[in-house]
Amino acid sequence: MLDPLAAVRAPDGPSRDVYLTGTVFLDIIFTGLDSAPVRGTESWARGMGSSPGGIANMATALARLGLRTSLAAAFGDDMYGDYCREELESGEGIDLSLSHTVPGWHSPVTVSMAYEGERTMISHGHEAPPRKAGSFEGAGAHGGAYDPEAPECPPPSTACVSSLVPGRAQEWIAAAARRGSRIFADVGWDETGRWDLAALAELPHCEAFLPNAVEAMRYTGTECPRAAAHALAEYVPLAVVTLGSEGAYAVDARTGEAAHVPGVAVEALDTTGAGDVFVAGFVTGSLAGWPLAERLAFAGLTAALSVQEFGGSLSAPGWPEIAAWWRGVGAHGPHRTRYAFLERILAGCAASAPPRRAVPTLGFRPPEQPPS
Repeated sequence: MLDPLAAVRAPDGPSRDVYLTGTVFLDIIFTGLDSAPVRGTESWARGMGSSPGGIANMATALARLGLRTSLAAAFGDDMYGDYCREELESGEGIDLSLSHTVPGWHSPVTVSMAYEGERTMISHGHEAPPRKAGSFEGAGAHGGAYDPEAPECPPPSTACVSSLVPGRAQEWIAAAARRGSRIFADVGWDETGRWDLAALAELPHCEAFLPNAVEAMRYTGTECPRAAAHALAEYVPLAVVTLGSEGAYAVDARTGEAAHVPGVAVEALDTTGAGDVFVAGFVTGSLAGWPLAERLAFAGLTAALSVQEFGGSLSAPGWPEIAAWWRGVGAHGPHRTRYAFLERILAGCAASAPPRRAVPTLGFRPPEQPPS
């Protein structure tokens, strides 16, 4: 696998590039719907897939870009949990040594319905019970116990990725920042409706904050995404506002640089996990030390490639798919100048087996071997 950080790794640096924690869901995705389901009727989907979801979307996207990724999560004591753990650990090479299986706890499940380029989701699950004090699991993201005395709490890593939650403290983020990890964070919908930046207690510890346009404008009280990005840059060193199919806009408060990169036009099959893939691409470029515009362009490209597959985690592209896009489309089309930097990065990136994608079911039995 291509290692985008090979040139910048320190011999005595952390063994983990990125650490993250959160809840793993089993995602069941229906695609090919002509419209939203109507009450009292039955709708048939033309496509279906199953894959790990939730925090697994981000972890898989990071791992497929060659980052040494460590995930702390609780896994259900059921077949769904076994499937998700196997996919992430054996299939994607994600370090799950800080994860655990909870006896008698069933895996959270999300059903996602994709139609008209959008998605509607229904989820069910219960918060995992807390682990005993002394075993760090992520400070409450999935019922873990934060133990500031534990030497691996949080584990040494070059970067950490988190989703900030209004009013919910995540002490591990501050601890990671004090120990030198670079913190990248996005945010979800504010269910309280207050949209108060002061409620995001960990924001001062973040190197980069990556909300979408609606979230950014609500938090800043501005009427356009660019104004929101400049307002957020007063709180964090790097503010990145994602604009969906229109790309992203970023402001670097340390240098005063601002950059806008339009999106790559594709026919979207399923947008589940696209935001996670964008963040993973941006983190990769940031750790590799690329210029701001290149980081935005790369993040947007990885997100665009992901929406052409259905599912969250298993739609994330790896370097072979990125190389195939560049050599087949990018280098000969309208994006060739903006993405010319890929030529130096992809040198020596060879073709490989296609990555696993979401499939309609899980646990297929192996084919029977003919008698010898």
